[in-house]
Amino acid sequence: MAFGIVSLEKRLKDNIRSYSTDQLYDMKKLTDYLEAVSAVTHMGLLLVDRHGEKAVSAGDFTGFEPDVVNEPGLKIRVSNRTVAHLYVKDAVSEENRRLAEAIAEHLTQLAANTYEKTETSIYADELEERLEKEQYQVKHGEKKDALTGALNSTYFENRAKIIDRSDVVPVAVICANINDWKYVNDRFGDEESDRLIRVVAEILRREAKDEYVIGRCGGDFFYVLIPLVEDGEAEDYCSRVQKSCEVYEDDKIAPSVACGYVFKTNVEQTVSELLSDAEYEMFNNKLEIKNAPGYRERLEKK
Repeated sequence: MAFGIVSLEKRLKDNIRSYSTDQLYDMKKLTDYLEAVSAVTHMGLLLVDRHGEKAVSAGDFTGFEPDVVNEPGLKIRVSNRTVAHLYVKDAVSEENRRLAEAIAEHLTQLAANTYEKTETSIYADELEERLEKEQYQVKHGEKKDALTGALNSTYFENRAKIIDRSDVVPVAVICANINDWKYVNDRFGDEESDRLIRVVAEILRREAKDEYVIGRCGGDFFYVLIPLVEDGEAEDYCSRVQKSCEVYEDDKIAPSVACGYVFKTNVEQTVSELLSDAEYEMFNNKLEIKNAPGYRERLEKK
């Protein structure tokens, strides 16, 4: 995960909204089950997803159009969210009505078991991944960010303080932020959004000189310090980084970075005082980039 691990409790509460019926059920087994019940009871059974799209039908529902808002049938709810609706036809006796409710309860339990098992497995994998990253941090003296290899925020701050104490001026303070990281995360998930962060980090390092100080100081935020910066050097560096992002070719991700920079010109100033100014300039640049012709088309691979 790019921003740390979400608790299992929060995961179970929130993630159910992204599950479809075919992720919650073995559809062949579910079809066999409903058809067997229908054959014995002579009831028609229709399971639709949360939006009313047909999932499994046992019996004749010709001409029937589910209305999950006004006539939702028997709701199948997991983690306090409706994931499906069960419609029952010809349940004329009290016994069959109770049986229909029992079927809905059974389907609810099946979905809940599948959902909790899947999410718990993902949670365990992320805990293991987090442990590996922490071990990496320990191995490298807790200087580098495990995902990108850039300096982590704590060590970056330490390097900035060393520059301050050395009375080095001028120093370029650059803020770089990935444009539409969340779009990639929402569309492709954590693996691809993490890869996007790694790609951008590699571009920032490749275009930098050895003396540049590069830190990942937030999920998709980087800061770069250029001690004894020359005229035009910060602008040229940002331009090269953005150009390298633009020409990067990939089937899924389209890296794009907004950059803002300011200069420490007085030894009485501190780098930390200038970070927010660099961030302000970065957001101005971000607006320009995201409103530029062709930006959205490249992002969405159109």
